[in-house]
Amino acid sequence: MPLHIPTPLFESRALSAAAGRSVWLKLEAMQPPGSFKIRGIGLACEQYQRRGATRFISSSGGNAGIAVAYAGRMLGVPVVVVVPETTTERAKALIRAEGAELIVHGAAWHEANALAQSMVTPTDAFLHPFDDALLWQGHASMIDEVAQAGFKPDAVLLSVGGGGLLSGAVEGLQRNGWGDVPVLAVETAGADSFAQSLRAGARIELAGIASIATSLGARQVCERAFALSAQHPILSEVVTDQAAVAACRRFIGDHRIVVEPACGAALAPVYAKAAQLEPFDKVLVIVCGGVTATVEQLEQWSKQLA
Repeated sequence: MPLHIPTPLFESRALSAAAGRSVWLKLEAMQPPGSFKIRGIGLACEQYQRRGATRFISSSGGNAGIAVAYAGRMLGVPVVVVVPETTTERAKALIRAEGAELIVHGAAWHEANALAQSMVTPTDAFLHPFDDALLWQGHASMIDEVAQAGFKPDAVLLSVGGGGLLSGAVEGLQRNGWGDVPVLAVETAGADSFAQSLRAGARIELAGIASIATSLGARQVCERAFALSAQHPILSEVVTDQAAVAACRRFIGDHRIVVEPACGAALAPVYAKAAQLEPFDKVLVIVCGGVTATVEQLEQWSKQLA
C-alpha cells in the first residue's frame, strides 16, 4: 500500500459561483500528513528503503519535513529533518510528533539544506523537498486519479514554490495523454521565482523571500519546472499575500478546511475571477494543503496585511 491516500475530487458549488465557471477541487489537504508532499516523498522513501537506506535526511521549511517524518515512522526508518529559523513552532512540533530528530539551522532554507546534505552518509537517503524525479513521479498520481474518475479539466490551477508540484502535475497530464491541458502556476509576490524566471528567459535566484507564504519560499525554482515551461502550456499568475490569506479564510467558510497561504495562492485567482481563467469552462484546483497555519494565524495575518 502506498503511503498516500486517494483524495476527494468534486465540483465546488461555492467556488464555481465565485469564478463564474465550473471549479473542481482535488483535496490534497486531506492527506494524512496534511499536504500533497506525501505522494512523492512517500514513493521516494519506499524506493530508498528498498535500496538499503537506513536513515532519511531532509531539509524543509515545513510540509516536506512533516511528510518525510511521517513516511519514516510508517516505514520504521529513523528521520532527521533540518529546518531554518523561520520555520513555525507548529511545523517544528508536528515534525517532532512524528518521531523525527529536528535540527534548526540557518536563516533560510538554503542554509538548512546545505547542512542536511553535509550530514548524509553512504547508508542514508537524502529527501529533497521538491527537486527529485521520484517526487515528480509520485505527485503525478493525483492527476492519474483525476483521469481514472473520468474528468478532464480545461485547465489545472496550482501553487508553485520550488516547482515539485508543478513538475509532478505536468508529468501526470502528459502520461495520461493530456498534453493539451494548460497549467496556471500561481505564486505570491515576494516568492515568485518562477514568474521572474519566465520573464527573464532564464532561471533567476531571488535575493530573499518577502512573502508570508513560506512554503513557497524557494529562492530558485527547480530546473525541471523551468524546462517544462518550454514543453507544456504553462501560464503564470502572481497574487498578493493579502489575496492568498483572504482566499484561505473564505475557503474555511466554503468548505470547513484550513489551508495555509501557500495553498491559498492557488485559490485566490478563483475567488478573484482572474482574467486568465476566462478561456476555460472547467478548472481543476489542486488544494495542496499545508498544516503549518492555524485559523488564529490567518486572522492575525489578515489584520497585519489589511
